[in-house]
Amino acid sequence: MRLITIALWFGLALTSTATFSQSSDEKVATFAGGCFWCVEKAFEDVPGVREAVSGYAGGTEVDPSYEQVAGGQTSHTEAVQVYYDPSVVSYTGLLQAFWRMMDPTDLDGQFVDRGQQYRPAIFYHNEQQREIALREREKLREQNRYEDPVVVPVEPFTTFYRAEDYHQDYYKKSSVRYWIYTRNSGRFQFTEKVWGDDYDVDFRKFEDKPAMSDAEQPQASLDFSDYQKPADETLREQLTPLQYSVSQRGKTERAFNNEYWDEERAGIYVDIVSGEPLFSSADKFESGTGWPSFTKPIDDKFVVTKTDRSWFMTRTEVKSRYADSHLGHVFEDGPEPTGLRYCMNSAAMRFIPLDDMAEEGYSEYIDQVKD
Repeated sequence: MRLITIALWFGLALTSTATFSQSSDEKVATFAGGCFWCVEKAFEDVPGVREAVSGYAGGTEVDPSYEQVAGGQTSHTEAVQVYYDPSVVSYTGLLQAFWRMMDPTDLDGQFVDRGQQYRPAIFYHNEQQREIALREREKLREQNRYEDPVVVPVEPFTTFYRAEDYHQDYYKKSSVRYWIYTRNSGRFQFTEKVWGDDYDVDFRKFEDKPAMSDAEQPQASLDFSDYQKPADETLREQLTPLQYSVSQRGKTERAFNNEYWDEERAGIYVDIVSGEPLFSSADKFESGTGWPSFTKPIDDKFVVTKTDRSWFMTRTEVKSRYADSHLGHVFEDGPEPTGLRYCMNSAAMRFIPLDDMAEEGYSEYIDQVKD
């Protein structure tokens, strides 16, 4: 079995580091569903797929190595790009295959492989793929096959780095090790149980439907990639003195004397500056510290950590990715299932009640807020 945690993301436009070429009659799709050995093999079994290429996507570092990605040293995740003949299998057919090879309810990894470098995602290359992915995800939610909500993200494709040669077609090169790993991971047992008699289907029978009307459009994932943080003087005007000193200067508000430490309503906590989604009330717990505490972020892509050596100690600081707001610190003394305690400052966040989330543009996170 692989020793490092897993979680897949896909996406990203081909860069000069990708050595596999697309023929004129083919299309390309990018998916993430955990270990790329498993996802590559599963897609190469689909009729109409010429090749699936393992690689790294979703991060900002240039030309990452397997050791860096698997060790969680980059913002990339393992990914697979699929080259397929649309006259044989549609993008909808690929999505149907994708559902049957992964767990779309788990944002923290896939099966035995844990960590952001193995989180799942669908990365669309064009507007048609985005519409189809959103529509098929909504259909999957309506089937109620899973005990937990279907939350796999649908994100725009940007860059992709081909993995080292020894990872390509790993199931052929190291077949014994591959089968031992994938069977012990629980992947096949999970997907076969979830899909039952619907597990084995002809993926060529699924057609891409026409574009959705505005009324049919599911809400796309929030995109802060173009966000521009306001100037410091603007922030001083927009924020209260406490909000500014906490979020912009890394100060800490007083325990038991802040807005959300005892907040019990259902809702989402977002960055006070940018509105990035940070934490869900479903993951909030009473830590006894006097600050709002959570077991995990609601969406890993909006929360980053860094080493903090201030005050003659070493701690892990938590910040929002795009606004770069200081939120608090994370400690390893929290409850299950993560064992983590994200100890946050109320002044760095804004609380949006569940009933207001759709109106304010956070519909895609409603299922993660409901207990």
